[in-house]
Amino acid sequence: MNLNQLQSHLRSHPGHALNFVLPDGQPLPVHFHVTEAGHVTKRFVDCGGTFRTVESCVLQAWTGRDQDDGHRLAAGKLAKILEIAGPILPSGELPVEVEFEAGVVSQFPIEEITVGDAALTIRLGLKHTDCLAKEQCGVPAAESDSAGEACCAGSGCCG
Repeated sequence: MNLNQLQSHLRSHPGHALNFVLPDGQPLPVHFHVTEAGHVTKRFVDCGGTFRTVESCVLQAWTGRDQDDGHRLAAGKLAKILEIAGPILPSGELPVEVEFEAGVVSQFPIEEITVGDAALTIRLGLKHTDCLAKEQCGVPAAESDSAGEACCAGSGCCG
């Protein structure tokens, strides 16, 4: 989901509560805070030697206490946070990811938003590794190997 789509949902339902759901079905605690809204640029070279750039809007979600202190982040408040961040977010087309620490710090892309009577449920997905130079590496395009072993095993593309 991109930034424009997220903002549209938030602005359309400013009084709705926000329920973020991790890919395993576990909800973020209801008293989470969005402590950062940022523009992240990743510049890299893939295993085939192609230079690439990937950009995203990353929202850091944080919970400071194990107890519910009555704090709730409504959709309208998150919309205002994103407005404030506007000068550093170069495009509404940026994909949005939520960074959260659940054992390890991970980033989860927003997959979908469901509108309920009083809440927006924001379902988060998983990110996966991939070989971006399958043709050069001799990897069939349909093959997805998250460990990268098929990509580099004997192909010579990685070194």
